[in-house]
Amino acid sequence: MTKNPEKKRPQKGATLLEVFDNDLMTLQQRIGIDRTLNTYVRQLQIRNVVADFIHKTMQVDDVPLATLVPCFIRDFASWLSISRHYRPGTIWLTCQQLKSTVSRAFQRGLISSNPFYEYHAKKMIRPRQYLNWQELQQVASLPLASPLMARHRDIFVFSALTGIAFADICSLKASDIHTINEQVWISALRQKTHTPYVVRLLPTALRILNTYREGSDPIFGSLCYRTVAKHIPLIVKACGIQKHISFHCARHSFAIASLCAGMPIESISRILGHSNISTTQIYARITTEKLSADMDKLQSFCTLQI
Repeated sequence: MTKNPEKKRPQKGATLLEVFDNDLMTLQQRIGIDRTLNTYVRQLQIRNVVADFIHKTMQVDDVPLATLVPCFIRDFASWLSISRHYRPGTIWLTCQQLKSTVSRAFQRGLISSNPFYEYHAKKMIRPRQYLNWQELQQVASLPLASPLMARHRDIFVFSALTGIAFADICSLKASDIHTINEQVWISALRQKTHTPYVVRLLPTALRILNTYREGSDPIFGSLCYRTVAKHIPLIVKACGIQKHISFHCARHSFAIASLCAGMPIESISRILGHSNISTTQIYARITTEKLSADMDKLQSFCTLQI
C-alpha cells in the first residue's frame, strides 16, 4: 500500500487560508450589524472548499500568497466542476469569493501584485423560479397536519405577499410596524444591505402577521433557515407543483406578481429594498405575462384599419 506523500510546509509569510480566516473573524464581528449569520456560513464553506482543493491537489495544508499564480484559480474552477460537480453558477460564486479574498490581501499590502486580477468568469444566470398567483393560492390553502410546517408555510406566503426576505422576517419587530391612514405598513432596514424598505400589508399578509405577533419580538420568533428550507419544497410538491422552489422564491413571486399587476419598477425596487434598480430589472426579463399585457395595451392604442 502506497503511503501518502509527506506534506510540504508552507513558506514563511502570509498564507491564503490565513487571509480567509482573518476575513472570517472580521465578518463574525459584523453579524447582526451589517452582515447575517448566513453570509458568514457561506464564506466559511467556501474557505473550507479552498482548503480541500489545496490539500487534495497540492498535498499541503496551506499556500503562501506570494506563490499564487493565475492558473491557480483556473485550476480551482476546473476542480470544482470535475471533483465537486458544482453547477456553473456555484463555480462562479465560489471563484469570485476566492478572487475577492486575494484582492483584499493585495489591498492590504500582503502581496506585491494581484495574481487573479485578469481572471474573469462568465456569470451563469439561471431563470428565477417563482409561483404564480394560482400556485400561491394552492400553497396557502393546503391542509397541513404539522403545526411547524403550517407555520413555515404561512411565513413563506407572508414573504410572497410582502417581498420581505427571510433574514428580515427573522428580525421583524413590533417597532417596524406602523399604522398610517388606517393602513398597516412595515418600514425597516434590510439585514443584508442596510437599505431601507417599506411595504403596505395586504389583508392576507396582515392576517398572518396578527396570528404570530402577540407576545413575541421578533414577531415570528426564532426560525431555523435549514428547517424552513427543507419544508417549503415539500409543501410545494404536495400541491402538485413541479417547480424547484426555495424560500427565496417567495420574494421572486412578489416581484413578478407586482410587475404583472402594473406596479412601476421603481416602487417594486423600493419595496424589495434593492440598493440598485438594475437588480429589480432582472425580474422584468423572466416572464412573458408582463410583456403580453404591455403588448395588449399597445394593440388597443395602435390598431390600424387597413
